[in-house]
Amino acid sequence: MVDYQGYILLFIIWLVSTIFVKAILTRKYKKSKLPPSPLSLPIIGHLHLIGSIPHQGLHKLSTKYGPIIHLFLGSMPCVVASTPESAKEFLKTHETYFSNRPQSSAVDYLTYGSQDFSFAPYGPYWKFIKKICMSELLGGNTLSQLLPLRRQETTRFVSFLLKKGKENEVIDVGRELLKLSNNVISRMIMSQTCSENDGEAEEVRKLVQDTVHLTGKFNISDFIWFFKNWDVQGFSKGLEEIRDRFDSMMERIIKEHQEVRRRRKEVGGGEGQIKDLLDILLDILEDESSEIKLKMENIKAFILDIFIAGTDTSALTIEWALAELINNPHMMEIARQEINDVVGNNRIVEESDIINLPYLQAIVKETLRIHPTGPLIVRESSEKCTIQGYEIPAKTQLFVNIWSIGRDPNYWDNPLEFRPERFINEVGNLDVRGQHFHLIPFGSGRRACPGTSLALHVVQTNLAAMIQCFEWKVKGGNGIVNMEEKPGLTLSRAHPLICVPVPRFNHFPSM
Repeated sequence: MVDYQGYILLFIIWLVSTIFVKAILTRKYKKSKLPPSPLSLPIIGHLHLIGSIPHQGLHKLSTKYGPIIHLFLGSMPCVVASTPESAKEFLKTHETYFSNRPQSSAVDYLTYGSQDFSFAPYGPYWKFIKKICMSELLGGNTLSQLLPLRRQETTRFVSFLLKKGKENEVIDVGRELLKLSNNVISRMIMSQTCSENDGEAEEVRKLVQDTVHLTGKFNISDFIWFFKNWDVQGFSKGLEEIRDRFDSMMERIIKEHQEVRRRRKEVGGGEGQIKDLLDILLDILEDESSEIKLKMENIKAFILDIFIAGTDTSALTIEWALAELINNPHMMEIARQEINDVVGNNRIVEESDIINLPYLQAIVKETLRIHPTGPLIVRESSEKCTIQGYEIPAKTQLFVNIWSIGRDPNYWDNPLEFRPERFINEVGNLDVRGQHFHLIPFGSGRRACPGTSLALHVVQTNLAAMIQCFEWKVKGGNGIVNMEEKPGLTLSRAHPLICVPVPRFNHFPSM
């Protein structure tokens, strides 16, 4: 017979021990001048206060306990910064202490042991890839060379919307924008659009969505120490399936690229040909004189980074912006008139027009302020430091709440109101590249997003084309779009945006 009394006794001993150890640790941390903190519970710490949408839960806590607060998420010590001033302290003044990202078991597995760029430890490899990103992979010259690919995808997208509009068919705007951004990224990475292969297109999109979904889930093993080596929630099977699918796809694509490269060398061709991102990475892999020797796992992990970061975030930003404009038709009309004055009705807006469209740029900035697709910047302290008189221990996770910062009434009048005019009349040419800490949708400092320029190109141009060429007729909800958020790693909409794209021209602009 099973000795249930023995198991119960062991459980009681374990629980009392855990509470005792927790009390000792809490007393130790209290002596070290930590930031303000709510009362915590044994084992789970402050997890019960975060809620299903973390950036919203952390925002509520910051309004009560201050701009810098200390939390225990399970057994993991964390600090949360929720104002521009506190963000600047962590991301600029004391940046050297917060240049690492915390390790997530799911991300670590999917990126072949954090051999990517986004989650790699700060050090020689990360510095090398950052330099390659800024000078070659995502630098100005490469983006200019790949402009025709982006223009073709915008044309393809508008043609699709025109077909659906003429047939009076509804579309899921977010889903179609995911296809658009996925095609742009696919062509830039491997010189082919997923639309050329519907099976592969769906495979890549599902892979991206499954990865974002799984890595965005709370993993108890990452936060409660005695579950560290247990797969309590059964994530392992899903992670293995995703990485196997991605690995098989990348093996196939890389082999195809290597075969094309071999043939070019045999015939002595390829000079002056535009290289895609995979070609650039394979060049570095084959370069014996490279200061850092890349492995194939580095290339695969880096490409996964680009797919995840470039697909979901750009699509979400355009979707949030369009939803706001539908709910504010006078703003839609101002933007449309501006495009008409600059571009006219004989051609579709292009990237080169954006510089002359300040109101459109203001719409995108306002969208990034109030709907930042990455609502939390996550870092980890490499060693003990002191910030604003508070002692921050080593291995403390940092959360900079961008979502909260964009709603700071000390910097934004009527912060909950969507008002693009503020970027023209009030704050002028406020940049989004991390220099102004009350608007940091792409992060700031060393680990700011290196794809900011690409994201702005894709978002601004395609949003402008959607405004210029179509009226957007919402299905259901009396024409009003629900702006509720849902849980996830990125700032997704709780309800899909379902519309009919009604063509605005009898004779459509040239494409």
